[in-house]
Amino acid sequence: MSTDKQLKDIRYSALDLSPIVENGTASDSYQNTVDLAQYAEKWGYHRYWMAEHHNMPFIGSSATSVLIGHVAGATSKIRVGSGGIMLPNHSPLVIAEQFGTLETLYPNRIDLGLGRAPGTDQLTMQALRRNSKSDGHDFPQDLEELRAYFDSSLASGKQRIRAIPGQGLDIPIWLLGSSGFSAQLAGQLGLPFAFASHFSPDNTLPALDLYRRSFQPSDVLDEPYAMVGLNIIAADTDNAAEYLSTTMKQQFLNLVRNTENKLQPPVDNMDDVWTEQEKFALQKQLGSSIIGSQDTVRKQMQDFLNDTQADEMMINAQIYDHNARLRSYEIVSEIMNEN
Repeated sequence: MSTDKQLKDIRYSALDLSPIVENGTASDSYQNTVDLAQYAEKWGYHRYWMAEHHNMPFIGSSATSVLIGHVAGATSKIRVGSGGIMLPNHSPLVIAEQFGTLETLYPNRIDLGLGRAPGTDQLTMQALRRNSKSDGHDFPQDLEELRAYFDSSLASGKQRIRAIPGQGLDIPIWLLGSSGFSAQLAGQLGLPFAFASHFSPDNTLPALDLYRRSFQPSDVLDEPYAMVGLNIIAADTDNAAEYLSTTMKQQFLNLVRNTENKLQPPVDNMDDVWTEQEKFALQKQLGSSIIGSQDTVRKQMQDFLNDTQADEMMINAQIYDHNARLRSYEIVSEIMNEN
């Protein structure tokens, strides 16, 4: 892969799951989300996305559209959107109306990133949709229906049902993926594609390659546009960053163990927490994570860019202490704003 693309050549964005921390509340999380979004705007991040997850005690962004409106109202120019809305959980009409409303309130600032996973467990998925028929297989049909609500020229016949507001609005639609399915679909439809490298590192390069090979120019894009999600835990020293990163590692460990906890404080030694087998599995899942001081992070970000040739990086930082989390995003902004 060529190495001509430099860190200064790409865009940077922030992903926020509105983490609910141990000894904290959802209300605290939303205050922190607004605070981080306002700093992200000030530091030059291009967009600020929130992700839909359900029945997870450490994630506060379940009502994603509501939170997007809250953040957009508290900022002035940064793009705000979903990374992503899990379309199998919703009727396309409801999402068209919600995002039509958001785009009407905050013109030219709203992104609609869509995923085909439920973002939760089977029981919760049934509680969301009231049936179990939608498991992601009908995602292309749902996507087609959703896009037609915004652009009636994409409708197959006379459109009797309209999204009001929504119809006629130009809201960027992204496809999100952690495998090849959405990569290929995004390519075929000529849509921008975001890959979840932050939890599916092994699939990153094959999915990006598939997206680029499948790409057909469209009214939306002349050429492929690929974003990669990336866990970056940055601090003033490598050791401090490693310590902070134990929160993220515990979060993934709790998911593996089916343990329901809020986001945990960092620990001095993960070997006291996980088994050798768990350590191996999690290091594989978190393989693309970048943890360290500014110099360490800069080098590893450039290495990752050399490998992926991404057009944009979306930074996720599951850090327990809010001020340390802000500092991590600030360090990345210092790197991205270097000449």
